[in-house]
Amino acid sequence: MSLVGVDMIAVAVCVAILLVVFHTWRLLNWAWFRPKKLEKYLRENGLKGNPYKLLYGDLKEPSIRNNEAKCKPINFSDDIAQRIIPFFCDSVNKNGKTSFAWLGPKPIVFITEPAHIKEIFEKNYMYHKHKHSNPFAKLLVQSLVSLEEDKWAKHRKIIKPAFHFEKLKHMLPAFYLSCSEMLRKWEEIVPNETSAELDVWPHFQLMAGEVISRTAFGSSYEEGRIVFELQKEQAEYVMEEVFSIYIPGSRFLPSKRNKRMLEIEKEIQKTIRRVIDKRLMAMKAGETSTNSEDLLGILLESNMNEIEQHGCKGFGMTTTEIIEECKLFYFAGKDTTSVLLVWTAILLSLHPKWQVRAREEVLQVFGNDKPDFEGLSRLKIVTMILYETLRLFPSVPTYGRTNKEEVKLGELSLPAEVLLVIPSILVHYDKEVWGEDAKEFKPERFSEGVSKATNGQVSFIPFSWGPRVCIGQNFAMMEAKMAIAMILQKFSFELSPSYTHAPFAIIAIHPQYGAPLLMRKL
Repeated sequence: MSLVGVDMIAVAVCVAILLVVFHTWRLLNWAWFRPKKLEKYLRENGLKGNPYKLLYGDLKEPSIRNNEAKCKPINFSDDIAQRIIPFFCDSVNKNGKTSFAWLGPKPIVFITEPAHIKEIFEKNYMYHKHKHSNPFAKLLVQSLVSLEEDKWAKHRKIIKPAFHFEKLKHMLPAFYLSCSEMLRKWEEIVPNETSAELDVWPHFQLMAGEVISRTAFGSSYEEGRIVFELQKEQAEYVMEEVFSIYIPGSRFLPSKRNKRMLEIEKEIQKTIRRVIDKRLMAMKAGETSTNSEDLLGILLESNMNEIEQHGCKGFGMTTTEIIEECKLFYFAGKDTTSVLLVWTAILLSLHPKWQVRAREEVLQVFGNDKPDFEGLSRLKIVTMILYETLRLFPSVPTYGRTNKEEVKLGELSLPAEVLLVIPSILVHYDKEVWGEDAKEFKPERFSEGVSKATNGQVSFIPFSWGPRVCIGQNFAMMEAKMAIAMILQKFSFELSPSYTHAPFAIIAIHPQYGAPLLMRKL
């Protein structure tokens, strides 16, 4: 072999060795050196936390503790957070309100101080939504809730008109129709002379599904039911994935779960695209659609206006992006309201005096007539009850943010790219903020509004806060007021002896064993 050939082989071997060394160093840095450096930084800045364990950190514990908690129902006097986020509670109880733990090799810092929460939510340009490294997490929804900076601002601007108060007025008939259908079924089940047990949870899910189908797409629930069921299944898979180590490339393995998650996504995309394409064809044909006031119609019109105003498609949203926003309509629209209604019904069953007060208010404002927009806006006691329900059972138990660069958060110094977890369910039960009766159902806290109840602190965050506050919160509240008002007009209710208190989280907080109530016609 010539000297040139030997030299080339030697060079190739050196390059190969360098590549191996380089990638080995990167792997070691990711799995050990960087986490240990971050741990040292956090401890030097006064934070306590669990010691880092190679690769996994604390990742195994949340799954184990969640499974343990899910097997044991609780009493109403027990700490709900210990069942919803048991590992986070354990960490905070052990290491303090502002402490850290490990999601694999990434540190998570718990943020519970209202002043810190306010700063994080206010400075959304500095603290971004946490993006999970597992690509399967993206299958649930990639929309306004996960976008950042200019893209987020563009989507928010286009979507915002759909949730304006004036537009909500046009959606009240859909709220009323869906509630009426639910109550007709209840009247068929409940006899005239006595009470009957009814699990209201599936009924609230069905009703909220009908509402979002009608208000978002002007279609029947049957057309949207497929998407609801598929997204529910997808959410369960995603929740399992986020508490596991993702091995790069494993999403391409033909496992049963991988194939099912991809099938779900394909079916959801196809179903929503079909609805959008049909609407766009009607709009291009100049048809005056009866659905022009639904969320999709307003969104498509707003999108077209934005493109025409700037003369460039880049200022608008693509069909794929609109599909993702529709997925959010489906998922958030159904889940947020159904869980708010089920926990409100359960709490009013436990506290009959508040049920009586709410009914008296509803009858005073509407009698037995159809609730209208102005009257719903005047329901002070019902609003207080809904706020207190959201405090005790927040729509989102935890929020995640990541700081782009090294920051000073109050007295805390945080390195770049740390996952900041805001456990709203702990903030909502904090006795230092809400008093010694923080665990108790006391709607009177909100008799003078949220600001007075929180003493001006950012400690009530069921819909987030700041520039990124949930765009659909007024929609959810108006729908919930309509449903509660109509139920109170026709029924009284109490907890069934068969009810088992077992709240658990699939994104939002669900009743694990349903919500059987004893219903009585009025």
